[in-house]
Amino acid sequence: MGTKQFSGSPEDADLRRADSLAREIFSDVANKWALLIIEALGERTLRFSELRNEIEGISHKMLTQNLRMLERNGLVERTVHPVVPPRVDYALTEPGQALRVTIDGLCDWTHRYLGHIETSRHRFDA
Repeated sequence: MGTKQFSGSPEDADLRRADSLAREIFSDVANKWALLIIEALGERTLRFSELRNEIEGISHKMLTQNLRMLERNGLVERTVHPVVPPRVDYALTEPGQALRVTIDGLCDWTHRYLGHIETSRHRFDA
């Protein structure tokens, strides 16, 4: 599937439409690894290995794919330093920082309702 071009029409921003640009973007960033990468970066600049150490369970491949996707969407900035050995840093852009505020809210919600959700799961699974 090719990338939808932004035409400025209201349909582009309609998440309910399967062909909307908004849904394409939402699909990109609404995955656990992207959310965890954004949360891990926060207001810091980190190297690939530092990010991988921050996010338990993420594979090299998944971190690479998600960093590329976040960079493509303008949420993460990748800086390559001309040194030997090569050094690459990752940081959130302004839109990435703005999204982080929303992710922080999701994290707060998770912490607040963790016990309730766990109780509901036990009740459901019984």
